[in-house]
Amino acid sequence: MTARARTNARRAAVLGSPIAHSLSPVLHRAAYKELGLSDWSYDRFDVDEDGLPGFFEGLGPEWAGLSLTMPLKRAVIPLVDEISETAASVEAVNTVVFTEDGRRVGDNTDIPGMVAALRERGIEEVDSAAILGAGATASSALAALARVCTGEVVAYVRSEARAAEMRQWGERLDVEVRIADWADAEQALRAPLVIATTPAGTTDALAAAVPERPATLFDVLYEPWPTDLAARWSAYGGAVVSGLDLLVHQAVLQVEQMTGRSPAPLDAMRKAGEHALAAR
Repeated sequence: MTARARTNARRAAVLGSPIAHSLSPVLHRAAYKELGLSDWSYDRFDVDEDGLPGFFEGLGPEWAGLSLTMPLKRAVIPLVDEISETAASVEAVNTVVFTEDGRRVGDNTDIPGMVAALRERGIEEVDSAAILGAGATASSALAALARVCTGEVVAYVRSEARAAEMRQWGERLDVEVRIADWADAEQALRAPLVIATTPAGTTDALAAAVPERPATLFDVLYEPWPTDLAARWSAYGGAVVSGLDLLVHQAVLQVEQMTGRSPAPLDAMRKAGEHALAAR
């Protein structure tokens, strides 16, 4: 390897704990190959909140950026020099870009990734929507709905504590949020857009209640896939947006920010993700 090649080599990685399951290396490496960035590498590191500051301290000038998953999306905020308005709106950073002048810039590509995934399916605007669940992903879903939903969002939750959190996020994001009990979650399935943000298995019991003519389901899971709910939804002719769609679209934005190359190769990245999931 020549000295010039060593100088031009750039690094990026995904951090989180656990991290072995992450598809991010598959997606980013597929993008680098398609873009001809043979001197770029993308790895994964198991890093928890306690280890994050030390990891940052050890980064050299060859680093271009980082992808962050749980539990680091909030823990990283004190370690960056600035964060975007999008990231600030949900207090979550999933992308850090290292600029040429050494600054660390945090962003959130999950939210525009959700919007892009919906638009790919022709969903530009809805007059109402429903969210199943009230965890961390639900706040990003609310932020995405702030861009595509013109009316009420009904959030189906299990506890008053979660209900209070969703009300607070709604006020902060300027989204009209109505809280409903999880026991009534079957009613959500009749909304023009349903976003399922719950862990694997949580919505299985709802599959039998899918209406004959469902509209659009955005299920943020990608493994196992399809979920029972997504399978029934598709069988009844409804449009389904998957967690892989979200993962690919948010990764596209990360690649563009880290490499400065646009557009990132969406199709190649999706095919790589599909192939990796099929091989598991």
